[in-house]
Amino acid sequence: MNNTISTISEILDASAKLKTSLAQDPSFLSSVSASYKIMAETVSRGGTIYACGNGGSTCDAMHLCEELVARYKRNRPGIKAMHFMDPSVLTCWGNDVGFDDAFARYAETFCTEKDVVIGISTSGNSRNVITALTAAKARGSSVIGLLGRDGGVIAPLCDAAIIVPSQATERIQEAHITVIHIWCELLETLALELP
Repeated sequence: MNNTISTISEILDASAKLKTSLAQDPSFLSSVSASYKIMAETVSRGGTIYACGNGGSTCDAMHLCEELVARYKRNRPGIKAMHFMDPSVLTCWGNDVGFDDAFARYAETFCTEKDVVIGISTSGNSRNVITALTAAKARGSSVIGLLGRDGGVIAPLCDAAIIVPSQATERIQEAHITVIHIWCELLETLALELP
């Protein structure tokens, strides 16, 4: 039992230490602020926030969208947001064409110059996220990366790249959901201020 308590304490401590270091990192704070400004401009001009990722990052993309469309903390107008996760589309395209550009197909179909696409990748190297952001940029959309480690291949593709500098996927994911909640807080406040 003591080992269990110790493990629990170590995990909580590691998570808290990473978030505390991010809260004191001017570069990280600036990247979160820059990403929010892009999203706020998208919302203000009537565009849509799109999101994609794999595995746990899929769940984070879906979580972001449901908080924006429905509500985060307060009743307010819905914010246009959609994830690239419809299973019938993904399995159709993945089976018939290939999984590497399944998200790109969404971007090619839906994205415009009024929109933003958020690619979530703890490695920064997810092939299908890379192709999605590349396709979105070709359509004139802004692109944001919510990334880990060193930002990988995705970071230089982005108009704003939020990089959680950790090697531990679970710690990166915990920081990602915190960033998502920061975005939701700020965007919900914005939505309440819009006419």
